[in-house]
Amino acid sequence: MTVRPIVLWPDPVLAEVCAPVGAVGDDVRALAADLLETMYDAPGRGLAAPQVGVAARVFVMDISWKEGPEDPWVCIDPEIVGRSEDEMAMGEGCLSIPGVLAEVMRPEAVTLAYTALSGRRETVFLEGMLARCAQHELDHLDGIVTLDRLSEEARAEAVAAYGAGA
Repeated sequence: MTVRPIVLWPDPVLAEVCAPVGAVGDDVRALAADLLETMYDAPGRGLAAPQVGVAARVFVMDISWKEGPEDPWVCIDPEIVGRSEDEMAMGEGCLSIPGVLAEVMRPEAVTLAYTALSGRRETVFLEGMLARCAQHELDHLDGIVTLDRLSEEARAEAVAAYGAGA
């Protein structure tokens, strides 16, 4: 396992739509291990492959490790197959845009289909922080960062705050 450098916005890889992975091989398992190691080191609650410069449809997340035991998720070729009608706004940080907290509106619950490291396709219902984290990381795989989900005015303020911190 290797801690990889985190790519910072506006690096072009963060705007790419990532390619599907397909079969889970040693390369994907190594990438997933590196993503987890990097996420815990950062320290974050989620990390997507493009955030370490790899345009592949893989993300990891662990929303509870800061308060309790590690509970890592590895999601390969994920897709949201269902969304709740209820939405909620919440401040989201991003390891690729350090120092910026963006207020993003998202569905409160989603149904996520993904391939696990075992190669088995899984479908799970996620709600609350787990649903929010999965949606945030899946955005990265589609070339979307939190700034892209803001109004023009809020984006300008966030970009200015990010620039001031650089």
